[in-house]
Amino acid sequence: MTNRQLARVLRILTDNQNHWPLPAVSLLPALHQSPFRVLVSTVLSLRTKDAVTIEASNRLFAEADSPARLLSLSKKRVARLIYPVGFYNVKAAQLHDISRSLIERFDGNVPDTLEDLLTLKGVGRKTANLVLILGYGQPAICVDTHVHRISNRWNYVRTRTPNESELELRKTLPRRYWMSYNNLLVSFGQNICRPVTPMCSRCPVRPLCPRRGVTRHR
Repeated sequence: MTNRQLARVLRILTDNQNHWPLPAVSLLPALHQSPFRVLVSTVLSLRTKDAVTIEASNRLFAEADSPARLLSLSKKRVARLIYPVGFYNVKAAQLHDISRSLIERFDGNVPDTLEDLLTLKGVGRKTANLVLILGYGQPAICVDTHVHRISNRWNYVRTRTPNESELELRKTLPRRYWMSYNNLLVSFGQNICRPVTPMCSRCPVRPLCPRRGVTRHR
């Protein structure tokens, strides 16, 4: 897929995105506009359903919406507030570690560079890039399994892992699409271009898609 074809595909997805629910981590920052909340809700969202993430985030933010307030809660209390997100005990400890680092190393603020965000315990490239996009409005490319899978199905990249996809997209994806790319593809991937048997019969970009690697579809 060329950049000209990609531009057409992204315009079509933009026109259709109102038909699909937004990911939880996109909804929460839109309501609160806080880099810390973006960071926390993204951590909670890993391996967790969107509805669970939203409810857990709201419970936690009602008691702790800053690193200092979160650190004032016991790990046990944090775990109770975020239950039943996936690995809630592990994430409670991780949020404590992150809050402590923010206070000790960044004056209680969430850093606004990829390099500094990646120094926080348990924060990977996906989370760091999402904080830059949603928390600070900076152009960045957030690549999760949906973005990785769909970019390869479109034959726009040929990569083996999400991290490889991010690095390749940084080279090939026009900068004007960086901030919206993840949002569009995650919604599209959750609802239409699914991992197993994608719903090609309902896909608005089917005529433009080479469906690389797709062996079964609906």
